[in-house]
Amino acid sequence: MLVLSLIFILGYSLITLEHKIGVNKAALALLTGVLCWCAYLFIASDSHLVPEQLMHHLGEISGILFFLLGAMTIVELIDAHDGFHIIITSIKTTNKRKLLWIICIITFFLSAVLDNLTTTILMVSLLRKIIPDKSDRWLFLGLVIIAANAGGAWSPIGDVTTTMLWIGGQITSVNIMAKLIIPSIICLLVPLMIASLRLKGDIQTLTKEVPASVISRSHRNIIFFSGIGVLSGVPVFKSITHLPPFMGMLLGLGILWIISEIIHKDKDTEDKDSLSVVYALRKIDTPSILFFLGILVAISALQSAGVLTVFAGFLDKNIGNESLIVMIIGLFSAIVDNVPLVAASMGMYDLSQYPTDHSFWEFLAYCTGTGGSALIIGSAAGVAVMGMEKMDFFWYLKKIAWLALIGFFAGAITFVTFFG
Repeated sequence: MLVLSLIFILGYSLITLEHKIGVNKAALALLTGVLCWCAYLFIASDSHLVPEQLMHHLGEISGILFFLLGAMTIVELIDAHDGFHIIITSIKTTNKRKLLWIICIITFFLSAVLDNLTTTILMVSLLRKIIPDKSDRWLFLGLVIIAANAGGAWSPIGDVTTTMLWIGGQITSVNIMAKLIIPSIICLLVPLMIASLRLKGDIQTLTKEVPASVISRSHRNIIFFSGIGVLSGVPVFKSITHLPPFMGMLLGLGILWIISEIIHKDKDTEDKDSLSVVYALRKIDTPSILFFLGILVAISALQSAGVLTVFAGFLDKNIGNESLIVMIIGLFSAIVDNVPLVAASMGMYDLSQYPTDHSFWEFLAYCTGTGGSALIIGSAAGVAVMGMEKMDFFWYLKKIAWLALIGFFAGAITFVTFFG
């Protein structure tokens, strides 16, 4: 286990130093993932079971990757049709403070309906249109990560960890929303107020002119509202069919693909090419998907080797305090993906010890959902921004991490005081 843990720590450290060493983080993540499984193979008591475990985890990982692939393609298709111009023109202010509040509030509630990953992908594309200046845009996106994770934590379909607890029977949908919405709002409001006080001036380069293109207004509206509709329909599809979310995302992509083919069937091939799903697939950031794959593969090796379970047991034995343990698990999710941490917690603590809707499960949903904001690599939303925007790990650590931690503890104190 020690060698496996050291490989992960070394790989993780190199990923954070991507800009210093000049090696793409996707390559480092893939290397780390493969080496972690190689190390686990040598220490496993039955090496023949390792490939089976890998394939089991790969099934779960592929679901996340296909979800990400579908969401990014839909967003690129909307962007190709200038769909985000509809939102841009509805934002009347150029004041940085007001704009930050508008963006974060939209992100917070949208992530509860869609999910934090899809919402973050949408907001990255939107802010690229609104804020061309990279330094300003990165600051906004840092708060978007906090808002997306806070918004996803209180909804049973907003964050994958909350969804896991919901499906597992640890929480119920109405109760989790009632108990976590206030702590989640506090988690966003505190850093948002601090950040907005530090902002001054206007976004001078905000443009609202309609770009010259072959896209008609009706076609732009059809793709935009169809795209938002299929994204919003993913959690509904999951609730009805109980199939994994990526199935709903692929269904939505297929529907939107057919719509785009129909409305552009009379166009010339040259004009139609840049408005097609095929073109959108070529534009998506494939290295960020491979980076995501490498990270998740490495985490799955730690989970299979029992490293996370051992860590959770150590906390339970040496700390004892329920709330403190959950907060530590939440903050640890900024380093290690929150999905296996929640899975390990669900394995350690059964429903006979903590029954459905016990405050332990509710607080676990909050802490693992929002704790990942402390590092850019600690959540799906952060990884998406890092991949799409090439945001620097240490820039986020310096500028955003402290705001995320303040919000995390403010929301945690609120929950323990009033709902714990």
